[in-house]
Amino acid sequence: MIADPARRGHALAEFYRAVAPRLFHDLEESGALHATGEAAREHARHEWECFALYACVRALVAAGGFNRETGHAIEALHESVLGVGAGATRAEAADRRARVAERYAEYGAIGQEGGAAGAATVTRRLGEAAARHMAAPALPGAALAEIAGALHEQLVEGASEAVRVAE
Repeated sequence: MIADPARRGHALAEFYRAVAPRLFHDLEESGALHATGEAAREHARHEWECFALYACVRALVAAGGFNRETGHAIEALHESVLGVGAGATRAEAADRRARVAERYAEYGAIGQEGGAAGAATVTRRLGEAAARHMAAPALPGAALAEIAGALHEQLVEGASEAVRVAE
């Protein structure tokens, strides 16, 4: 694993930039995402960004535990992906960070619900929550929730592995 937390976060940001857009494309190609029009597609893409970044955060915690170094790696990931230097204005970066923080709070609460019994259904529940956000204001279909949850878990596993084997 990359010892320096900032480098770890930046490396995961590169992984995210390479993989998350392809997974969103797969989601679109599945036909489960019924985003009609450019505005709806852009909304769904922004919501996928939150969900995919949450997967990367889960991967950092899985690979390194929840500690100060992981916190630094998460901040480096966010600065690289969501920061002003990532091609966004200060206002755009602040808006994206606020949306991401709001979703993290929701997804984190879902992950902690139900203890050990809830662990068996967390992928489904996370997929359902992400699907509601991606499809809004329309109602999502069951297929969108299932595919989103599966892609999220694949991203967690891939990002965890990428962080563990790097360096």
